[in-house]
Amino acid sequence: MLLKTLLAIDDLSVRFHTAQGTGTAVDHVGFSLRERDSLGIVGESGCGKSVTAMSILGLLEIPPAQIESGRIIFKDQNLLHLSSEKLRAIRGREISMIFQEPMTSLNPVLTIGRQVAEPLMTHHNLPKKAAYEAAAGMLDRVKIPDPLKRLKDYPHQLSGGMRQRVMIAMAMICEPSLLIADEPTTALDVSIQSQILSLMARLKAELGMSLLLITHDMGVIAQMVNRVVVMYAGQVVETASVRALFERPLHPYSKGLLRAIPKLGRRQSLSSPRLYEIRGAVPSFIEQRPGCKFSDRCPAVMAVCRREQPELESGEDGRQVRCWLNR
Repeated sequence: MLLKTLLAIDDLSVRFHTAQGTGTAVDHVGFSLRERDSLGIVGESGCGKSVTAMSILGLLEIPPAQIESGRIIFKDQNLLHLSSEKLRAIRGREISMIFQEPMTSLNPVLTIGRQVAEPLMTHHNLPKKAAYEAAAGMLDRVKIPDPLKRLKDYPHQLSGGMRQRVMIAMAMICEPSLLIADEPTTALDVSIQSQILSLMARLKAELGMSLLLITHDMGVIAQMVNRVVVMYAGQVVETASVRALFERPLHPYSKGLLRAIPKLGRRQSLSSPRLYEIRGAVPSFIEQRPGCKFSDRCPAVMAVCRREQPELESGEDGRQVRCWLNR
């Protein structure tokens, strides 16, 4: 059965006006996500991943942000044209988000029970008692021990892993159609990361949601999603199925991200003791330069790369790549 497109972003550009200058943080970005499917956006910090996600939910502060162009179509309506009131009705009910650091997302002066139950009281007008019972059930579902007791706790009384489970419970409580997870395991140790990712995958399957996962970690991409969008300096530089990307990355930046994944059993020589890293850094969105934005870091750079910016070209199996090497 052919699944319908749930979310489609087309030609999205976002500029920021700052004291240091004005620049484009998201540059004509486009991708789509089908019902019950999973899509990853991967790239280093400063590549525009989180700004793209915040644009979907209408969470950008305007100004300094300014959406210059584009459409964000969710269930056949353009989210960029909705009023603040209508967007608030969608947030939490139809689209939920898990943020990177739960201590900055959870309210420190409200109990866990209040924060998990609140979406049900807000979006479904559920009475307080019923909402708290449902909150306890969701805490149990995300494997928080003694959930009835935890309803009365405050965020500072929980470990980092438990706080992230609370964030997942808050995001899932209204059973949204789309879950956006922005670096959901970055602040956690490796063993807890694995538990959280497994929990998210299980709940996604049980609730039939779509997942938009934002990360810098290609290992997480391999574990969690079917398709991937690689972003660099605000642009999409490659899109592919996860299998195709891992088997044959086309863009030099994608190749660098994959080479940087630590591999079990890899031995480091005395002459090269460190893991592979992409030299240099992502340019500031304020910087204006001709040519390909990756040209100063690319090991395969050519003269044309410094003069002209390549377009995002479509190829076989729905793949796209922005690189002169693939012309």
